[in-house]
Amino acid sequence: MTKTLLLDDNYGKFSGLTLHEMISSEQIQNRIKEMAIEISRDYAGKTPIMIGVLNGCFIFFADLIREMNVQSEVDFIKISSYANETRTSGTVRLLKDISCDITGRDVIVIEDIIDSGLSIDFLRRRLQDSQAKSVKFAALLIKDYTELDFEIDYTGFTIPDKFVVGYGLDLAQKMRNLKSIYYLNQEGH
Repeated sequence: MTKTLLLDDNYGKFSGLTLHEMISSEQIQNRIKEMAIEISRDYAGKTPIMIGVLNGCFIFFADLIREMNVQSEVDFIKISSYANETRTSGTVRLLKDISCDITGRDVIVIEDIIDSGLSIDFLRRRLQDSQAKSVKFAALLIKDYTELDFEIDYTGFTIPDKFVVGYGLDLAQKMRNLKSIYYLNQEGH
């Protein structure tokens, strides 16, 4: 049985819309364990730098590194392309850069969702320009229409083109605390 949530007046122009569960918390945790096994296998004997893309990745990032059985270093970068909307603005802004030196290091970028591909392409170019030894990507979600000229190395789930919240993903900075991932039903609005 699919769970649903009705948005109240605290959600402004989105009040009255319904959230429908897309991926349960159990499905998320099972897939994260599988991804951690893959990463641990690929980085056995290495110490990669895990770079989380804030804010959305923080729950996924924490759960993923706790499931891994290789040592890693941690850093964060913050970019923005949504500006409190449900569609990307088409422009990526760097809000917080990494603080570690990645020259000659193995880097794994941890992203909550890959939508248009604009943000992840920006990050790939930026990190490659910093002369990292290798740059790989782990994304919990990737939209089924996303077209990139490179592979996402570790993917949790491929989802349809719907706006999703929960498990770190937000709508105007709200709903990150939901344990499952929900899609916003915008039909008729």
